[in-house]
Amino acid sequence: MANSQDRSQGRAGGIASSEAPAINTFTGNRALQIEEPLIFEMGQAGRCGVDLPEPPKVKDRLNGMRRKGDIGLPGLSEPQVVQHYTRLSQKNYAIDMGVYPLGSCTMKHNPRINEKVARLPGIGDLHPLQPVSTVQGALELIDRLAHWLKTLTGMPAVAMSPAAGAHGEMCGMMAIAAALDAKGERAQRKVVLAPESAHGTNPATAAALGFVVKPIPANDRGRVDLAALKAALGPDVAAIMLTNPNTCGLFESEIVEISKAVHTAGAYFYCDGANFNAIVGRVRPGDLGIDCMHINLHKTFSTPHGGGGPGAGPVVLSAALAPYAPYPWIVKNGDKWSVAEDGAKVDGVPLGRLKAFHGQMGMFTRALAYIMSHGADGLKQVAEDAVLNANYVMAALKDVMSPAFEGPCMHEALFDDSFLKDTGVSTLDFAKAMIDEGYHPMTMYFPLVVHGAMLIEPTESVAKEDLDQFIGALRSLTERAKTGTAAEAFKAAPLYSPRRRLDETLAARKPVLRWKPSNNPPGSDPMKQAAE
Repeated sequence: MANSQDRSQGRAGGIASSEAPAINTFTGNRALQIEEPLIFEMGQAGRCGVDLPEPPKVKDRLNGMRRKGDIGLPGLSEPQVVQHYTRLSQKNYAIDMGVYPLGSCTMKHNPRINEKVARLPGIGDLHPLQPVSTVQGALELIDRLAHWLKTLTGMPAVAMSPAAGAHGEMCGMMAIAAALDAKGERAQRKVVLAPESAHGTNPATAAALGFVVKPIPANDRGRVDLAALKAALGPDVAAIMLTNPNTCGLFESEIVEISKAVHTAGAYFYCDGANFNAIVGRVRPGDLGIDCMHINLHKTFSTPHGGGGPGAGPVVLSAALAPYAPYPWIVKNGDKWSVAEDGAKVDGVPLGRLKAFHGQMGMFTRALAYIMSHGADGLKQVAEDAVLNANYVMAALKDVMSPAFEGPCMHEALFDDSFLKDTGVSTLDFAKAMIDEGYHPMTMYFPLVVHGAMLIEPTESVAKEDLDQFIGALRSLTERAKTGTAAEAFKAAPLYSPRRRLDETLAARKPVLRWKPSNNPPGSDPMKQAAE
């Protein structure tokens, strides 16, 4: 790999950008880094890329509520709109641009075959209110995906309707509550055990359902403290909510013993399946004694996520919880598929309806395409490569950064901030400096059990040469930080991003959510103007 000096000179041996004198341009642009105002600042009255017909005269039924002023939308030509959003897209880091090391969120490549299949006629144009007779293929597709989710997890039932991971948690815990109700134990069993390394949504979900959350500490290996868990079990415990592999990127090596202890106490075992991508094709959660687990399709099976959705979080259920799965259910009678909409007409005692319609069809299609295009051997390799890449990162950085725990990891490499001690550089400073190197920062300060946590998940999608450059960038930043003279430079980072470092606390507490017109000249800073 070329060193930083070689790369900075570029192909023609020109002056590195960091050596060039800083200048303020008239436009506010910096070469191809084009300054972009808000779309409202660009708009002008009467400029519109579409000719709209005059609305027909109709009787006023607004009861005096007719709008008196302009609607407030910007007026732009079509090229202006296209250019604006293209330039905005160039300011966002994306998985299609490079290594996206965000830990815990699994920012993996979305294969284009998934997108092609999701847009096929008859799939991309479905409507949830179509007659069932016209969507037989779609119902079969949902059932086929359900089959493979059950096969991969070793579980007998799956609820397909939950809309996301947290929604899946809610579904699983509602099934547990329903099972306790059926046994007459709901009033007695009020406690849910949550390891300290659990995802934050786990205790939130339990609390939302009226359970009392009791944390379970981790041992010095980053796993659940088995002795503390057994001491916490009793007739008041409803369930444990455990993530495996956990949020430290480690496999819970005593999970079978944990399962036995939980079941002996009469409680249920909920597993957060957010990290199933690390073990898919290698381990079946049902074999570990798990009663229910949600599956983030966007993590394990590559359906896109972010920006608020859409999402899908199917929940696999053990035989003990299968009768309480929510409806609607997809059923087959002879050669006809149908949707069981009424809980009274299906087997079991379903907990009710969680969501309108039958799930998220686009996500289901992409996930099934991913599963079928990989096959059993390919899915096994997905998990193996994800774990291999994370351990490669760990091995390449452990001599200069500080691993949070000893030994190999699973799909995530977790470091703490002890390697930055006495440098004057914080975890946040280090992350901001990564932006100047062209990388989205890793997850910071999570999991909370590790001080100054830096959680890196390379996924199985990243090529070795790309990982090598990423590793080289982190080693370079670490060496600079340890000189003891670079603290101010780190605190000034990022230098080359379209916007510099924000006061994130102030932005969270006093966000500017409303734009006000201004007569600022071209090249002025709209973000500064909005803040003022």
